[in-house]
Amino acid sequence: MRAVGEETLQPCPQCGTEIRTDARFTRWCAACDWNVDPERAESDEKRSRLESLRHELAQRYGEQLLAELSAEGEQRRGGRDTAGILAYAIALAVHGVTATLVASGLWILIAGSGAVAKGLGILLLALAWPLRPRLNRLPKDARVLTRTEAPELYGLVDEIARTLGTKGVDTIVVDTEVNASVTHYGLGRRLLTLGIPLWEVLTPQQRIALLGHELGHFTNGDTRHGLVVGTAYRSLSLWHYFLAPTPNPTLLEMFVNLVYLVPRSLIQGVLMLLDLLTARASQRSEYLADAVAARAGSTEAAVGLMDRLLVTDSVVTTLHRETNSRRTRRPGQSSTDDSEGLWEALTAHMTSIPPSEYDRQRRAAALRGHSVDSTHPPTHLRRRLLLTGPPAPATVTADAGRADLIATELTGARKALAREVVRDGYRGV
Repeated sequence: MRAVGEETLQPCPQCGTEIRTDARFTRWCAACDWNVDPERAESDEKRSRLESLRHELAQRYGEQLLAELSAEGEQRRGGRDTAGILAYAIALAVHGVTATLVASGLWILIAGSGAVAKGLGILLLALAWPLRPRLNRLPKDARVLTRTEAPELYGLVDEIARTLGTKGVDTIVVDTEVNASVTHYGLGRRLLTLGIPLWEVLTPQQRIALLGHELGHFTNGDTRHGLVVGTAYRSLSLWHYFLAPTPNPTLLEMFVNLVYLVPRSLIQGVLMLLDLLTARASQRSEYLADAVAARAGSTEAAVGLMDRLLVTDSVVTTLHRETNSRRTRRPGQSSTDDSEGLWEALTAHMTSIPPSEYDRQRRAAALRGHSVDSTHPPTHLRRRLLLTGPPAPATVTADAGRADLIATELTGARKALAREVVRDGYRGV
C-alpha cells in the first residue's frame, strides 16, 4: 500500500479491485461494497424496542410512499385518513383520562370529608399534573434572534413563506445542534430553530432549501406534531419515563418495578399504537416538505442538503476534535481566542470531503435505512424522490450580498456559541 497525498491505494481484500480512499475516512470498495457500512450492527443494537419499531415503520412506509408519490408525479397534500382520525381519537382519550382525574380529584376534595378522602383527592390531582397537556415554551436559555437583530434573515424566511403560501415565523432561535426544526409554542406562535453547525456547512442555496423544508411542515398536515396528538405524545412519554424500572434495584425497588410493569406496558402499547397510526402521515409530510424545499431552493440544492444530512456524523466528529484540541491549549481555562475559527474549520473539513465518501454514505444509508431520526423516511429514499421527474428551479435565491448580510447578523451568535462549545465541550451526538 502506498500513500498519495491524503489518499491510500490498496487492493480490496474481498474482490481484489484497487481501492483509492481518503485516509481520513472509512476504507471501502465501490465494486463489491466491502466495508461500506462497518457500524451497521452497532447502530442496530443501540435502539430500544420503541425506537426499533419507529425505524421499521420509517423503512416500510418510506418505500411505499416513494412508490406512490413517484407514480403521482406531483406531490399532493394529503388530508387526514382513517389512521389519523383514530390517532386523534386516542389522543382525545388520553386527555380525557387527565380531565377525569382532575374532575374526580376536585369532586372528592369538595364533597368528601375526612383525611382519607382529602388524601385520595390530592393523589388524583397529583397523578393528573404530569399527564396534563402542555404547550411548548421557549427554553429560558434559548438564544433568540429578534427581528431587530436579524432583519435580513427574517426577511428571507418571510419571502420563502410567501412563495409557499404560508406565513413566516414569530421567533428564530440558534443552537449548537446539527439540525433545524420548526414547532409551535404558546398559543399558535411559530418557532424556527437553526443549528449553527448545520447552517455553516450548507451553501446559501442549500440554506434556502432547508428553510423551505422546515416551513413546508406548516403547509402540510402532520398529525403527530399537531396540538392534540402532539401534547398526548408528550404526556404519555413523560409517564413512560416516570414508570421506567429502577436499575440494580433493592428489594423494595424490585417490588415497585413489578407494580409499575402493567401501567408501563400499557403506556408503551399506546405509544406504539400512536406511532403505527401516525407514521405513514408523518413520512408523507416529510416527503412533501422535501418537495417544498426543492421548489424554494431548487432540486439541486435540496439534493445537496440531503447529502449533507448523510454526513452529519462527520460534522459531530469534527466538532469534537476541534473543541478538544482547543481546550487542551490551556487546560482548565479557555478564552475568546480559543474559539476563533471554529466554524470555519468545520466548513473547511466539510468542503474537503471527497465524492467517494458521499457515495459510501448513500450506499450505507440504503443498507441501514439511515434517517435523520426515527420519525423521518430513510434519507436515500428522500433523495431518490427529489431526483424523480424534471429538476425544479429555485423560486428564491440568495445572492452574495444577501448571504453576507445574514452572515453579519449571525456574527454575535456564532461567536457566542463557539465560545460556549469550546468552554463546555461539544455535547452533540
